[in-house]
Amino acid sequence: MKPGEFTFEVLDSVNVFQLIEKTREGIDFEMFDRITGQIPLGLSVWSKILNISERTIQRYRRDKKRFDPIHSERLLMVIMLFNKGKEVFGGLNDFMAWLNSKSVPLGGIKPVSLLDNIFGINMVRDELVKIEHGILA
Repeated sequence: MKPGEFTFEVLDSVNVFQLIEKTREGIDFEMFDRITGQIPLGLSVWSKILNISERTIQRYRRDKKRFDPIHSERLLMVIMLFNKGKEVFGGLNDFMAWLNSKSVPLGGIKPVSLLDNIFGINMVRDELVKIEHGILA
């Protein structure tokens, strides 16, 4: 790993200034591919999360384009959320089951439906912290 570079697995432990720098630089499509290979959400869900069309994502792949800072920030936030979810639930499968189930504390909606904006991502993260500490209602 090059100095200043980070991977999906160690994202939560990197310096916040590295996250800011990576966001400003933009996530390249190769990293996006690695991420989507580890987070089992379909292209249509990623399209909603990033608020860009599937066709645009496919064009980024073809042109080997970097994501804009706003999309890169959202992507990094979702990665950190997934890292937290895997930690709280002990693995990806259990976290995915929770993420795709209706949540009473979140108003009876599926947490995955909140990942399309920063406020929703923060709500889901807050709920994970509550679960981690045994606060279930």
